[in-house]
Amino acid sequence: MGSVMASSSLLANTPAKTKKPNLLFIMTDQQRWDALSIAGNTVLQTPHLDRLAGQGAYFKHAYTPCAVCCPARSVVLTGHTVEKTGMTRNDFAYTPEQEGLMTQPTFDEILTKNGYRCEYYGKWHSLSARAECYQNPVQAARNGLSIFGPGGQTYMYRDYLNQHVPRRELQIGEFYENISQRPYRTDPIDRYHGMSPAELKAKDIGVVQPDQHGELLMSSRHSITAFQARQTIEAIERLKDQPFSITCSFHFPHSPITPTGSYYGMYPPEAIDPPVSIHDDMSNSPYVGTNGRQRLSEYRDKDKIRYMISNYYGLVKEIDDWVGELLKTLDKHGLTENTMVIFTSDHGEMLGAHGMREKNVFYEESAHVPLMIRFPGRINDHTVIDGYVSLMDLFATILDYMGVEKHPSDGQSLRGLIETTDTTQGRYVVAEWLWRGDTESNYMIVKDGWKMMIPCTETSTVLNALYDLNTDPYEMNNLIGHNPNRSHYAEKTEELRRCLLEWLNKTGSAHVEGVRKRKLV
Repeated sequence: MGSVMASSSLLANTPAKTKKPNLLFIMTDQQRWDALSIAGNTVLQTPHLDRLAGQGAYFKHAYTPCAVCCPARSVVLTGHTVEKTGMTRNDFAYTPEQEGLMTQPTFDEILTKNGYRCEYYGKWHSLSARAECYQNPVQAARNGLSIFGPGGQTYMYRDYLNQHVPRRELQIGEFYENISQRPYRTDPIDRYHGMSPAELKAKDIGVVQPDQHGELLMSSRHSITAFQARQTIEAIERLKDQPFSITCSFHFPHSPITPTGSYYGMYPPEAIDPPVSIHDDMSNSPYVGTNGRQRLSEYRDKDKIRYMISNYYGLVKEIDDWVGELLKTLDKHGLTENTMVIFTSDHGEMLGAHGMREKNVFYEESAHVPLMIRFPGRINDHTVIDGYVSLMDLFATILDYMGVEKHPSDGQSLRGLIETTDTTQGRYVVAEWLWRGDTESNYMIVKDGWKMMIPCTETSTVLNALYDLNTDPYEMNNLIGHNPNRSHYAEKTEELRRCLLEWLNKTGSAHVEGVRKRKLV
């Protein structure tokens, strides 16, 4: 694992093109790397995504630059580290430009200057000022709010629902789902399963998205996934005769975990195995109390977690079906050969692994994401990339394949890995999170199947962690931290530290000395 390898047919000759190539960028929110049948999932079936991967390059070891929405998306858009963009928190997404955040141009801003029509549909969750390049026909949502401002595109969806799915009164066992504001029927893992709306109101309980699990009671024709996909299809059809960059940013499978119609129960809970690590006692983990793990016991319940996984798989399956429709639209209009399609996700979802929900951590379920790139004539079918890559590399990759002049970034084009002309890229990958200073693990590095997580200072009391994914794929055995035999792993930790320092120096980080001085074992 972790070697730099690309297995593919002989490289195709790049056809002469007289028209600028197009880009269709598809991103889900919170989809872990193994929520794909091509990744070995034996329950969930994703035939359209599998086909997309088979028609281009499939990256087995792609990682988010940060396992949090806004920081990760800012890195993807700009090709610069979280530290450089300054977008360390989700609530920075709609901060005014004068705050000095995310000052780097995005790939779509650069493409706009190079003759592209850029449009963006679905979840934005990045700095609003960086969205001014998008030429969506509708720029304002309810009350004149920008569709790239807080809640803008959600308001558009709710206005659509007001026309097609009128809001109704709740019945027993139902609550209003936060995105659609329409009723959903709770599952046993729902935080308020068995309660009534009146009880919630009496206790002044504010329900957040991650608490919501169950069946959203509307037709799948009107789900937010269907809404966002149809917006994207309409954009492709409208822009088919000009160079375009279109992003389809699906909200799901992010919480609320509430599939609609046949997607609910498509994968019966009783047929799903709970995570191997669900009862990990975390006694030697830096994440023992993260994500409310100690108080949210339902995510350590083997019977309840099956409902969450079942519904999560249903949400991914719906996305897969709509990806099939997006690809069909490209085929229909003769755009397939001249369109690069990228599919990825901003980060993963724990789904009960280590008894946790959500993301925010460097465990595989949270940090390891799907990535596939199709570009007929430029990328050969059945190309499998075994090297380690970061989504930070997509910025440079897009500009490279679109034929746009190289722009400064902290990432590197993946073209060398894809075409086997680069034998050094892919040796290791780094992820970061710098929100709470050194009170958490700030850096993750993975190399040759070994993963190390450490804070960024010499003095932090956060546990160091080292996992051998080759023999411990579920990260149950931290080989350093409190391990009395941690000195046995001094050589391996120093090897990983050297690579991390190489990356920190290359990206101009302010944390080089803190990492250099930290005691690891």
